Amino acid sequence: MARYFIYLSYDGAAYHGWQVQPNAVTVQQQLEEALSTLMRCPMQVVGAGRTDAGVNASLMVAHVDFPSEIDVPHMVYKLNRLLPPDIAVGTLRRVRNDAHARFDAVSRKYHYKVVTAKSPFSRRYACRVQPDIDFAAMNEAAALLLEYTDFTSFSKLHTDVKTNNCKIVSAAWHQEPNGEWIFEIEADRFLRNMVRAIVGTLLMVGRHKLSLDGFRAVIENKERSAAGDSAMGEALFLVDVKYPDDIFI
Repeated sequence: MARYFIYLSYDGAAYHGWQVQPNAVTVQQQLEEALSTLMRCPMQVVGAGRTDAGVNASLMVAHVDFPSEIDVPHMVYKLNRLLPPDIAVGTLRRVRNDAHARFDAVSRKYHYKVVTAKSPFSRRYACRVQPDIDFAAMNEAAALLLEYTDFTSFSKLHTDVKTNNCKIVSAAWHQEPNGEWIFEIEADRFLRNMVRAIVGTLLMVGRHKLSLDGFRAVIENKERSAAGDSAMGEALFLVDVKYPDDIFI
């Protein structure tokens, strides 16, 4: 057996998220079907995490086991021939046979894109907000996230996780040269719907509908109903997953 990490990207618009589920088309399903066709046997992949319906990834990582070592450029070429246009494999990297795309990840990073003016070129991948939204206040609120570990208030209800604790190492808004605003957040793990719920609540702060003390109270309340509505999924991108160097061969 030879285990590899697959590095891929995808536009999530056509998919019900990453994870295989009944009666719905997912990214994991498409990747497994392509691999199974190439290898002429059932193939399973394990992703670094889940992305919700509509959410994108400029970098997702998944592991897969081949019977033996492979020709990586050839496999990348063949996979991209079989996969639909909205999923692309960048490369594969050989890892230890006990390496795990999900459990060995030390951090994940997301970007959420916001625009303050109408643009035909960003309408599918950015959330439009009013021009006078207060990004400075949202950055003050975002900084409060680093003081906490329990993010129950931003988690989808009735999930199967054992804990809602996460360690956020950075969370801030910054403006790109094209005028687009990016909320960048990195943590050791994320709960289901967590980033979209955080963004939705930060936007309340930016609209002056929630104070900084109110934002802190939302976190400490530990009730999803205390937070704002989830922001649209199409503007969210998984952009990086980091691993320790010693798992690579």
